[in-house]
Amino acid sequence: MTHVLLIAGTPPQSAVLKASLEKFRAAGATVELVGLFASDDIDPGLDLTGLRSLTEAAAARGRSFEKRVAKLSGPRRVWASAERDQQVRGSGRRAHVLVALDANAVFTVWKLAQVNRRAHAVFGIAPALKAVEERRERPVRYALRDASRTVPSPAVAARTTKQAAKRVAGVALRRASSPAVMRTALGAKSWRGVVVAPKVPDRLRAKLARRVSLSMAKGGRRSGATMVLNDAARHTADRVLRADLLAEAARADLARGHDDAALRRSAYEAALTVADRRYAKGDAKGAAASLSSALTLAFPRAVHFDSLTSPLAMDPAGYLAPFRASKAFQAMTAPRGRTSPAAGRPTGRPLRLLVTTYSNANFLQPIRERYADHPGVEIRFLDIKDDETLRPLARGAQRMMEYALGGQPALGDQAEEALRPHLDWADTVFVDWCTNAAALFTLVDPGTTRIVVRLHSYEAFTFWPHLMGLDRVDDLVFVGDHLRDLVVDSLPRLREPGAPALHVIANAMDLERFQREKSGSETRFNVGLIGVGVVAKDPRWALDVLRLLREHDERYSLVVIGDGLDRKASAAARAYDDLLQRDLADLEPTGAVRLLGRTEDVPRALTEIGVILSSSVRESFHCGLVEGAASGALPVVRDWPFFAGKEHSARTLFPADWVVDTPREAADRILALTATEENWRKATADAAEHSLTTWDWSVISAQFDQLLLGD
Repeated sequence: MTHVLLIAGTPPQSAVLKASLEKFRAAGATVELVGLFASDDIDPGLDLTGLRSLTEAAAARGRSFEKRVAKLSGPRRVWASAERDQQVRGSGRRAHVLVALDANAVFTVWKLAQVNRRAHAVFGIAPALKAVEERRERPVRYALRDASRTVPSPAVAARTTKQAAKRVAGVALRRASSPAVMRTALGAKSWRGVVVAPKVPDRLRAKLARRVSLSMAKGGRRSGATMVLNDAARHTADRVLRADLLAEAARADLARGHDDAALRRSAYEAALTVADRRYAKGDAKGAAASLSSALTLAFPRAVHFDSLTSPLAMDPAGYLAPFRASKAFQAMTAPRGRTSPAAGRPTGRPLRLLVTTYSNANFLQPIRERYADHPGVEIRFLDIKDDETLRPLARGAQRMMEYALGGQPALGDQAEEALRPHLDWADTVFVDWCTNAAALFTLVDPGTTRIVVRLHSYEAFTFWPHLMGLDRVDDLVFVGDHLRDLVVDSLPRLREPGAPALHVIANAMDLERFQREKSGSETRFNVGLIGVGVVAKDPRWALDVLRLLREHDERYSLVVIGDGLDRKASAAARAYDDLLQRDLADLEPTGAVRLLGRTEDVPRALTEIGVILSSSVRESFHCGLVEGAASGALPVVRDWPFFAGKEHSARTLFPADWVVDTPREAADRILALTATEENWRKATADAAEHSLTTWDWSVISAQFDQLLLGD
C-alpha cells in the first residue's frame, strides 16, 4: 500500500482536504497530515492515518523556541518546526509520496526527500495522485527503484562531513530492517558499500553493520550477513569494537553451518589483544569477558564436535599458540598455590572418598558400588547440579576467569564456604569429567585433601581444562593414552614440575553381563552400531561399509542402537543429518538398515548383532564397541582420524587386526571372518576373551584400588 505524507505550511481548506483524501483512498493509499495548524482546525471525521500539529509541537518545546521560529520566513518556519520533530521525520522516512500542499511547505518536502530518496516529492494534489496511480500500476518497477534508492551511495557518504555522515548512515540504518531489500543483489551490494564508506564513526559503523547483517540473514543472504560484519571490522579502528564485530562475524558464520577458520582465528586473536590491554590496566572484569569470548570462539561445538575434523586434534600447539602468547591467559592459568600437599592414606580409619560430578554419572556406578562395600572406604556422592548452593557457582565460567585474574572476590568466598565442609570431610575427592566441577573444586585451596580428576574425551575439546587449577590437582586420570597425549600437548604445564601425576585407566565396565548366546548363525550378517547421537560417530562411514558388503551379499544389514543425531545442536549437525537422512531414505526401505532406537537392555539387543562396528572419527575408549566384542560380535574399528598416525591411537588401544583404515578394509575384514559360521565363531570368541581379560571391571578395579588406596 502507498503511504502519502501531506505537508501544510498554512491550515488547509477543509473541503479541498476532504475531497483529496477520498481520491487518495480510492487509489489505495493511506494519508498522513502534518503542518502549521491547530489540531482543532482539522475535521476529526477525515479518517487520517496520522495527524501532527507543528504549531502545538513547537509550543511544547517552550516559549523561547516559539519566539525563534516566529522570526523565520514561512518556508523556514515549517522546516524548523519539522526538523526536530521525531514523529514527522519518521513519517517522512516511511512515505512513498511527499506532498507540499502550499508554497511554504515546498522546502520541507525537498529536505525530507534528501533523506527519503525513494519517495516521490511533489507540489500539489494532482501530481500526488498521479504518483500514487503510477505506483499502483507499476509495482515491480517501483519495488526495484525503491530498493536501489534505499541507501545512499558510497560516493555520497564519502563527500559528507562527519556530522552529515552520522545523519546519512543513521537514516540508512533505520531502513535496514527490511529483508526484502536484502533479497535483491542491488540492495545487498549497496548496503555493503555503505558499511565501508569513509568518515562513518566506528560506533555508528558497528551499529549499521549489525543491523544490515541481521537484515541480510532474514533476507536469505547468510554469507552476506557474515561478510558485512567482517567488512565493518576491517574498517574499524577501535580495538574493542573491532574484536566484537569479528566475534559476531565468526558466530554468524558458524550459525549458517560453515567455518571460516581464518576469520575465527582473527576473531579470537583480536579478543585476546583486548583481554591483554584490559588486564594490563587492572580491569579483571573486562579482561575476563574478552578471554571468555576468545575461548568460546576457539572451542565452538560445531568445529570440534559436529565436524569430521578438528584443528585442535591436528595441531594442538599451533591452534592454541595465540592463547599461550596472551598475558591475560597466562595470568588466568598461572599456578594458584595450596597451603599443604595432599596427606597420605589415613591410618586407623577408612579412607573418606567423595565422588563428585556435574550431572553426568554414567561412568561412576561400578566405582560407587565397589567402594560402598569396601571395608577400607567410606564413600559419599555429590552431584553438583543437584546442590542449590554449588550449582550456580559451577555455571559461572566467566566469573571463574575473572576470579583467576584477581577480581570477583565474592566468588572465592562463596566457593570456599560451600566447598569447605566437603573438603574437610574427604581425604580424597574424585571428580569425574574435567568440566565445571573440576574448575570449581580447584577454585579454592584444597588443603591436605587429595584431588583426583578424570578426563574422558569431550572435555579435551572444550576450554574447561584451561580453567582448572592444575597445581591443585594431585592426579589426572585419562581413559586412553591418545587422550593423554592430546591434553598434554594442549596443556604444556602438565610436563612441568608440580604438575599432577598422569594415569591411564580404562572405563569401568561390567562386561560379563554381555555374554549371552547369539540368536543363530545368521546373526553374523547383522552389523551393529551403538550410539549415533553425535556427528563424531560418523554413521555415514558405516553406511559406506554396508554398501560394500551388500554388493557381495544382500543378507548383510546395519542395526543401529541408540537415538539419532540431535539436529538442534548446531547448523553443522543439521547439515550432516540432512545427508544421513538422504542415505537412510535409500537404504531403510530395502531392509538394509534397521533403526532400533534407545534401549535399556543393551545385552539383549546385542544377541542379534554379529559384527560390532566403530565408525567414529574420535573416541575416548568406545565402550559400546568393547561391550559388543565381549558379547561375541566381531569387532571392526576405524582408525579414528583424530588420532590416526600418532604415537597412540586406536591401533595401540586395540589388537592390530581389529583396526582398519577405510570402508573397503572394513568390508574385507567382515567378509573374510563371516564367510562361514566357523570362522565367525572362532574370531568372535578370541575377541570376547581379549575384552574380558583386558577391560572387565574385575581387571580394571585393581587399577582403581592402586590409584585411590595405594593397594
